[in-house]
Amino acid sequence: MSKTYIRTVYQIVFSTKHRVPCLTKPNREKLFRYLSKILENKRCTVYQIGGIEDHLHIICSLHPSVALASVVKDLKLASSSVIKKEKLFPGFTAWQVGYSAFTYKPEALTDLIHYVAIQEEHHHGETSPEELRRLLRAHGIEFDETYFE
Repeated sequence: MSKTYIRTVYQIVFSTKHRVPCLTKPNREKLFRYLSKILENKRCTVYQIGGIEDHLHIICSLHPSVALASVVKDLKLASSSVIKKEKLFPGFTAWQVGYSAFTYKPEALTDLIHYVAIQEEHHHGETSPEELRRLLRAHGIEFDETYFE
């Protein structure tokens, strides 16, 4: 077979350093478009990007030549640079060091897109740390509670 066929749907989540709520609404869409361009330039498929003041969710499928850790590193470095250069979010200093990534069956895509599209509404009932704990538990991922303090 001369072609690689793969489709893994990822939900990538990362937060601002110390979960500082600085990703204000007026420039959030500009950031989402910038992140989409980075992924598209790496031949990844972007389904939805969303988030609130202290974290982002990216729903995408990665091109077979792209490693997850590498793409997250590139997303964080490039977006951090443009945020600071263009002064998009005055309180932004950096992204947190880590990230979370979850895989889903393609059948879950519609629900994932909707979930990320309504992040503001969703977070009226659940804090960001509560959401991440729930996602980690749902995917059977052990975590250290000290990272949530």
